[in-house]
Amino acid sequence: MGDLEIRAAVADDVPAIVDMLADDPLGAQRESPDDLAPYLVALERLSSDPNQHLVVAVREDRVVGTLQLTVIPGLSRKGATRSIIEGVRIHADERGSGLGTQLIEWAVAESRRQKCQLVQLTSDSSRVDAHRFYERLGFTASHVGFKLQL
Repeated sequence: MGDLEIRAAVADDVPAIVDMLADDPLGAQRESPDDLAPYLVALERLSSDPNQHLVVAVREDRVVGTLQLTVIPGLSRKGATRSIIEGVRIHADERGSGLGTQLIEWAVAESRRQKCQLVQLTSDSSRVDAHRFYERLGFTASHVGFKLQL
């Protein structure tokens, strides 16, 4: 395995990111790799917001992983800033290589650098392997999440 670079995502990365988002049973139902236009618009919005960090992991000039880190200032917890990790995806042929751990470690380190007091994430209840992975990295399943589809 070659050297790994974690950097901000750019428009040329979008096809690879969307392919990874769509490469599982849940993503296959909600992503549209054939129409990248909405993803490119979203990337522009993300790139213009200093609290949004959409990153890719690149090895040998190939995008092999991605995640989004959102930094949220708040009033609760004595004015604590928190971060949320979203959209963690690892290319199929990189799974089990330690890349997911490296990406999460990057997100935690960046959260510290951004003076966050808490890092949180959600994971679909059907993703039991992901739950074990996050628990192994020190995350605890301390809350029940709710969503309202709009």
